[in-house]
Amino acid sequence: MNDGTIFRGSFSYSQFKSKQMKKVMFILFLAILGINNSGIAQTKMVISDKKGWHKIGETTVDFTKDRDEVSVIGSDKFAALIFKVEDAPIHILDIEVYYESGDNQKVNVNFPVKAPGQTKEINLNGGERSIKKIVFVYKTISNKKGEKAHVEIYGLKTNAEKK
Repeated sequence: MNDGTIFRGSFSYSQFKSKQMKKVMFILFLAILGINNSGIAQTKMVISDKKGWHKIGETTVDFTKDRDEVSVIGSDKFAALIFKVEDAPIHILDIEVYYESGDNQKVNVNFPVKAPGQTKEINLNGGERSIKKIVFVYKTISNKKGEKAHVEIYGLKTNAEKK
């Protein structure tokens, strides 16, 4: 028993401990992954540079928080934004757009959006600019079914500097 073997055969205590540790780490990893993804908005990588509206992110908002953040990656130059709402109404209070250049733009929206519905076009300062992330503050509007609102964010590409 001094050689670390606690089971009969060639299975040592260190091998047993290593396998148990791997299982625990795997379960912990899955738990952390589930917790982190439960409240994060989904970022959609924009690969097209064509003119027009492109979906740049989406999230499901509920009654537990009042702020969401969407990172923008890929072809991230946009001139305007629209928020589309499905499943349940929300009241969008403020939007803050963070640019790659380091500055940001605060937009006081204060607009209820029915489901299905959308905000008016929100023009960005300085025309088409590279966006790093978008943060929006909202209030969920209670509904009879207790449904969560699904919000999609679209950005407008004008390709102004390619003209």
